[in-house]
Amino acid sequence: MATVNAYLNFNGNCLEAFNFYKSVFGGEFPYVGKFGDMPPQEGMPPLPESEKNKIMHITLPISKETLLMGSDSSEAFGHNHIAGNNISLSIDAQSREEADTLFNGLSSGGKINMPMSETFWGAYFGMFTDKFGIHWMINFDEVK
Repeated sequence: MATVNAYLNFNGNCLEAFNFYKSVFGGEFPYVGKFGDMPPQEGMPPLPESEKNKIMHITLPISKETLLMGSDSSEAFGHNHIAGNNISLSIDAQSREEADTLFNGLSSGGKINMPMSETFWGAYFGMFTDKFGIHWMINFDEVK
């Protein structure tokens, strides 16, 4: 069965926010990636220096079942920070088939921002906004 977690977007202060959350919840960050760590992407211009130290992805386990995840918004990737509209629900699917079923069902009538595809970090991943304006991310990791 899939799990659902909150994914928060920030305006350049993601690491500061997550260090604050860590001080409250405790725990450790199993992964902190910056936009500058990404390999070059075909068809994408080089990343501006101002974007390279922004957080691309960070995770803070809250409990066995719950993760708090986040990133900085990056205008280079068309993501403008809008306070109040900076949260997504992230689904961690248990199979590729479940990921496709959830993606296709929930995105019906909505706007697909990134179709389900293999990523450089090794996941099968996609993003969309549903027809009600809710932002979603669907992720399946082959190795768990």
